[in-house]
Amino acid sequence: MSDTVLLDVTDAVATITLNRPDAMNSLTVEVKVALNEAVATVAADPRVRALVLTGTGRAFCVGQDLREHAALLDAGSPAPLSTVSEHYNPLVTALAALPFPTIAALNGTTAGAGLGLACALDLRIGAAGARYTTAFAGIGLTADSGLSWTLPRLVGTGRATALLLLAEPFTAEQALEMGMLNMVVPPEQVLAVATELARKLAAGPTAAYACIKESVRFGADSTLVEALAKEDELQTRVGKTADHHGAVRSFLAKTPPVFEGR
Repeated sequence: MSDTVLLDVTDAVATITLNRPDAMNSLTVEVKVALNEAVATVAADPRVRALVLTGTGRAFCVGQDLREHAALLDAGSPAPLSTVSEHYNPLVTALAALPFPTIAALNGTTAGAGLGLACALDLRIGAAGARYTTAFAGIGLTADSGLSWTLPRLVGTGRATALLLLAEPFTAEQALEMGMLNMVVPPEQVLAVATELARKLAAGPTAAYACIKESVRFGADSTLVEALAKEDELQTRVGKTADHHGAVRSFLAKTPPVFEGR
């Protein structure tokens, strides 16, 4: 794995860190390949029960590295136009499919595909005063990295359309008011708060979390009848787990439950 993407697993929490601070963690081909590899590694690691994605320096991620992008365009390379299918789509799909809670620790500026990656995760912790933008229209592009799907579901169709069309910057505080962020904290506390939340979730009912994520994704594009049927299916599945049985016994005994992820 490239040193532009760092991976650590501690106490059942995987932390993936974008590590190009001098370039505001912009996404070169090398970074995108390494990030896909890191997510695949996390997905295959049975120790992991929560994920934190963050960046180093003053930015979380400003999206595509436009210096590399321009050089490839000038050289007539097909890479700039194939990166969506080769890199972004597999990455967003893999992140969304992770069966445990995922958290974006947005330590600073977030733009373009960086915002797409953040919105593909379950929860987002932002740094006070940080600025965000969709960015795409400003360089004559449309949305990628899943934003056409995730952004309307977070902030509503009208607001998502305006954010994408106007590509104007907005603050973490505005993102919180829109529903894009779950929490805004001082910049120096972002990673610590996200990690503590990840540890709390990692100690929780992993199988239930996986079913919650599946049911929410399914319900977003389903009729009520279909969603009720999916709830029945998933509740039957998770109701058979040792975690559920143990938690019920703990509730009746008035003792804290201990979840083992099975």
